[in-house]
Amino acid sequence: MSEAAPALALDGLSVRYGAVDAVRALSLEVGRGEVVGLIGPNGAGKSSTLHAIMGAAPVVGGDIRLEGRSLLGMRSERVARHGVALVPEGRRIFGELTVEENLRLGLAARRSRPSGDPFAHAYELFPILDEFRRRHAGALSGGQQQQLAIARALVSEPDVLLLDEPSLGLAPKIVDVVFEALAKIRDSGLAVLLVEQRAQRTVAFADRSYVLANGELRLTLAPKDAGDTDRLVAAYLS
Repeated sequence: MSEAAPALALDGLSVRYGAVDAVRALSLEVGRGEVVGLIGPNGAGKSSTLHAIMGAAPVVGGDIRLEGRSLLGMRSERVARHGVALVPEGRRIFGELTVEENLRLGLAARRSRPSGDPFAHAYELFPILDEFRRRHAGALSGGQQQQLAIARALVSEPDVLLLDEPSLGLAPKIVDVVFEALAKIRDSGLAVLLVEQRAQRTVAFADRSYVLANGELRLTLAPKDAGDTDRLVAAYLS
C-alpha cells in the first residue's frame, strides 16, 4: 500500500450486543486495489465487523476510517453515500422487481450523476444479467441472484466494497464466476473486504487474510500460506 491513508482502516474496533462482545479491539487495513479476506468460524465476529462499518452494529470502542475520515456515529445511508457498499449475506434482492429495477436501486447511493448507461459495468462483469435485465429477480437462480447483489452494490460506484459470504450455497462453477469478477473489481482499484467460509480459497486469492476467532484477531495470512492447513485449523480452533 502507498503512504496515503488506506481506503478503509479499523483501529481497535470493538462491538458489543448487550453483555456479548462480538468483536474485540480489531485493527486492519484495506488499500485501494486490494482484496482483504476476513475468515474464521461461525460466530467469530466477521459479519458484526461489516455491520459496524456500515453503522448498523453497536460500536463500543475504536474507530472506523474511510480514507482517514471517521465513520463513527454515521447512519448506514450516510456511510453508503460516503462510498461504502455492502453485499449482505443472503443477497436480499427484491424478487418482485426486474433485474434492471434492482440495479436501479443502487443509484440511490451514487455520489455523482451517471453519464451513459449506469449499468454497463455491471453487465460487463456479469453478462447473464444483461441477458435477463427484464426478468423478475425472483425467477433467477441462486448464483444469478448473487451476481445481481454484487452488481447492485457496484452501481453505486463505491470506493470500498464489503461482501458477506458471497459464495454461500453456490455451485462450484458459479463460485468461480464470482471470484473472477472480484479479481476484475480489484484490478479496477476498489478496496474489497471479503468475509468468506471458503478459507483456503480466500487466503490464496486475497492480498492478505485476517483470521478471527471469538471476536479477536488470531492470525494474518498471505497467499503463500494457503496450503498451511495446520496453522489455519489451529487458528479456527483456538
